[in-house]
Amino acid sequence: MGEGMSGWQRVKLVGNVLNLSTALGVLVGVIGRAKFSRGPRGLFYATGYRLGFPIASAFTLGNLVLTKNDRAYFDRRPLLVKHEERHSWQYFCLLGLPMLPLYALGAGWSWLRTGCPASRNPFERLASLKDGNYIEHPVQPLGQTLSQTFSGLRSRRKEQ
Repeated sequence: MGEGMSGWQRVKLVGNVLNLSTALGVLVGVIGRAKFSRGPRGLFYATGYRLGFPIASAFTLGNLVLTKNDRAYFDRRPLLVKHEERHSWQYFCLLGLPMLPLYALGAGWSWLRTGCPASRNPFERLASLKDGNYIEHPVQPLGQTLSQTFSGLRSRRKEQ
């Protein structure tokens, strides 16, 4: 188990198995009909993920990184892999599943402040916005965020 893994990466791998966050990732990957493979530094990949949620090019649950793309997607994006590995450390530090509601709170806070769920989300900032391929949006007044959101919803309804 774990060529090229440090001792701490092994501890994180075992911890994220025990805290059930990786198990949740496997369950989500199976439901999303993903193909599983070993990644670097104790990570695993679930590629070809077919569900539309969450809307992200990749997302991490425990030590499992899921994507709709193929494995080569990660091979071409080493900074994204580092970003997702940082999220796996966040699961470890927060003892697994408590990460999910805390992440949701961070995304909500960020959306209220910027209109973007990542820009002020502390979990995304700690994982490096740039490495995750996020654009940092400036803080804006709440009224502007609400106006942008509701005008976007109205225009989508008109298109349907």
